Amino acid sequence: MTVTWPELRRPQHSPVPARLPVWGPADRDVLWLYLLTRTSLWVTAYCARWLFPRTPDTHTADSVFAPFQQWDWTHYLHIARDGYFPGRAGPWLSNWDNREAFFPGFPLLLRAVHNVVPHWTAAGLLISFAAGAVAVVALARIARLHLPDTHAGRRTVLFFLLSPCAIFLAAGYTEALFLALALPAWLAARRGNWPLAATLTALATAVRVSGLFLAVAVAVQFVVTVGPQHTFRHWRALLWQALPAVPAVLYSWYLHAHTGDWMAWKHAEERGWDRAFHAPWEAWSHTWSGAFDGTQATGYAFMFQAELAAMLAGFLLLALLLRQRRWPEAVYIGLNLWALGTSYWYVSVPRATLLWWPLWIALAAWSLRRPRFTTLYLCLAAPLTTVFALTYLTGRWTG
Repeated sequence: MTVTWPELRRPQHSPVPARLPVWGPADRDVLWLYLLTRTSLWVTAYCARWLFPRTPDTHTADSVFAPFQQWDWTHYLHIARDGYFPGRAGPWLSNWDNREAFFPGFPLLLRAVHNVVPHWTAAGLLISFAAGAVAVVALARIARLHLPDTHAGRRTVLFFLLSPCAIFLAAGYTEALFLALALPAWLAARRGNWPLAATLTALATAVRVSGLFLAVAVAVQFVVTVGPQHTFRHWRALLWQALPAVPAVLYSWYLHAHTGDWMAWKHAEERGWDRAFHAPWEAWSHTWSGAFDGTQATGYAFMFQAELAAMLAGFLLLALLLRQRRWPEAVYIGLNLWALGTSYWYVSVPRATLLWWPLWIALAAWSLRRPRFTTLYLCLAAPLTTVFALTYLTGRWTG
């Protein structure tokens, strides 16, 4: 079926009926695809243990969990196991790891699951596995709201699961858990279920600060759905829009009680990841220099190139959403781009694309309009997905 861009738009003042979705074959089809791609990633992780050992002359492969014990995982582990300020340690120490930059939702859940699954890494992988299943079902249902094609959900999820940074959906990171809360929250908002949307968005905010961007998008969805002239009549629903701010306020209060700094999480990001404010053109210039001026090792330079490509994709997506007048999604993407594009240089933009659900729906729509696009995407994405997975699984920086 040929799909043109105007067909992607659903009038924002006409919410989807607030009935409970029925579990059906389309959901099972998406989950089957999810399991297949998880198997592919686990096979890649198994091979990485044997082919890329930490020391070239080793005769024994690392633990089966070793490929997933990289980078940010260590911060989540330390928070879940030891807390934010163990033994009165904190940012006043010179060798501090700036762990307060990470919101508490994932570490708290990790600690709870650890009571049932004693191995920390296994517990983290289990959280991401279960959360990823919820996320892909919700993503497929959102796609079916936009695309008049029976295979729209599966196509969207296929592009999503084969995206270059898909490895982070399988690792013990926050992306899968955030999406498992944020995507159902967006579905609830589209159905006009504002209490559920606000509650899920609040939980997403406890996992990542990106939840606040989602909260603004849900609030915009509320306004364009209800209409500004009717918001007073819906004042009870309007009050729910404040709920997502509660986890961020409570976390800031907790950090202030221990550090005397209400913005301790932001200052930790500045110390540890150079995320102090810079003008957007400065961030672009610094990233371009890191990518092409020979100032960085080749591995980091390649990742800076990926950062630039992901930021360009974000700008194009934002332009598309504005053209289609999909204001809530445009606000969400715009806030993400502003937060990611005003650091010293770009950090983790490719990984952030996993959270941009309008991107995967737009790509699916394009593939339905131009069938050859699917082949093109798979031929380009497959090697990149493998390279990014191997880069992370072998302990190299992957953004």
